[in-house]
Amino acid sequence: MATEASPPLSPLAAVIPALLLAALVVVDTSTIDFPVQHAFYTTDGGFVGRHVWWLENVVHDFLKKVVIAFGVLIGLLCLLSVTRRPWRRWSRSLGYLAVAMSLSSALVVSLKEVTGVHCPWDLREFGGAYAYVQIGASRESGEPRGRCWPAGHAATGFSLFALFFVLRDRRPLLAKRVLGAVLVFGSLLALARMSQGAHFLSHNVATGLIAWLVCLMCYRLLLYRRPIPPDDQRGSLAPGRAS
Repeated sequence: MATEASPPLSPLAAVIPALLLAALVVVDTSTIDFPVQHAFYTTDGGFVGRHVWWLENVVHDFLKKVVIAFGVLIGLLCLLSVTRRPWRRWSRSLGYLAVAMSLSSALVVSLKEVTGVHCPWDLREFGGAYAYVQIGASRESGEPRGRCWPAGHAATGFSLFALFFVLRDRRPLLAKRVLGAVLVFGSLLALARMSQGAHFLSHNVATGLIAWLVCLMCYRLLLYRRPIPPDDQRGSLAPGRAS
């Protein structure tokens, strides 16, 4: 049975986010990050959300565990879909969700170890002990490496971009609504951590871009079905000739 082709996929969906991500790496973003972060900081009390119970226990811990549990459930359903015939038609979509969500989160965590960027609450400008260092720049002698670029908590929300791509071919209108909801959800998680001093704005934007690119790449490899070229369509519709 022939499979239905996916809607056309514009190269700009990958090119623009990739260029923006590259710009965040090579450009010093402190001219934007510091003024934005100062909106959440007071010299007397520090970061306004640092010791807020519901931000730490609900937004940070509970919601992260909910998304992780959802990812584990998707993985289990994917395994079941391989063994249960009625579920096999969902195996590709479930497998995509499991791979895209886990890979986007894992990549963000791995990059945090490599980039060596400090959190706002670690910096002298915000009551910390260390100097600000841009990605790839040398740090003062004896200072440890940071682990705050990109933002790990925001990856919890933005990994759900995978839901948009799962729905893109089947339910395009619902897919757009889900995309909007994921953007709001991920941004709220990012804003909460910014208010606590855990991340700059650029850290969270980078996470969103990385999650989008990973989910897009996985969609292209695992779910996307190339449109049928016009010449092939005409050939398939042409009446057969008697021999």
